[in-house]
Amino acid sequence: MDFLTDLWKFLKARKKWWLFPVIFVLLLLGIFIVLGGASAVAPFIYSLF
Repeated sequence: MDFLTDLWKFLKARKKWWLFPVIFVLLLLGIFIVLGGASAVAPFIYSLF
């Protein structure tokens, strides 16, 4: 949780609000890959990329 707190303080202090969508998309992509890699839909996910 320290990482998230530090990230929030950095974004707030430096006014880097444009980074929120980038971080959000990267998190979604990571979750999508982790959840999809161990399931039966893995072959379909690989065909998307």
